[in-house]
Amino acid sequence: MAYNLWYWPTIQGRGEFIRLALEAAGIEYRDCARENGAEALLADLDKRKSNRGPFAPPYLALDGHAIAQVANILIYLGDQHDLSPSNMADRYWLNQLQLTVADMIEEVHNVHHPVAVSDYYDEQKTEARRAAAHFRDERMPKYLDHFEAAASSNKGNWVVNGRWSYADTSIFQLIEGLRYMFPRRMAALERHYPGLVRVHDQIAVLPGIKAYLASDRRLGFNTDGLFRHYPELDAA
Repeated sequence: MAYNLWYWPTIQGRGEFIRLALEAAGIEYRDCARENGAEALLADLDKRKSNRGPFAPPYLALDGHAIAQVANILIYLGDQHDLSPSNMADRYWLNQLQLTVADMIEEVHNVHHPVAVSDYYDEQKTEARRAAAHFRDERMPKYLDHFEAAASSNKGNWVVNGRWSYADTSIFQLIEGLRYMFPRRMAALERHYPGLVRVHDQIAVLPGIKAYLASDRRLGFNTDGLFRHYPELDAA
């Protein structure tokens, strides 16, 4: 039976971290809002409010309930579909990494919305320039150093054990997004992160991912999503 994935239909966003794991593993799913529109997503979200419903998408709709939050969904898929190791210490370490990815993604979003999420970027450009400089110079290297250490901690080519996990697909998306958002900064930094580049490149050629990237299911990055390229916010 296919999973029902609910997320905004016109952006990659946080939903992409779920899609990549599903696509890499060949797990059948329906991208429900892509099929039925944002109105259907809002209606589905609203009807779940009184029954332990999600705060926001993405979420997986299961029998009578939903699982929300990217890390929570991924640890569930890892358990159900062997996308994470059976060793408990390794499983929770992967979850820890995924939660740290979520921390970085929040800071990524705050670069172009440092004052208020509800305000347009054009209304906070001055503050965004300052936020971008701080993120590029201090926060990006700090996060990437941490993920590089994780990618290099295993004797094999993946983050843990001898095969890919959802942490590897999340690293792929992180590198893809940062390359789009900060091409000049990433060009200057990437030589310091061979482990992350290795994981990214290995994920890109997995059969499921390769097919997904070539399909119309993989939306392009744009200035409505998490990773937004504004040339004035980028610098080496």
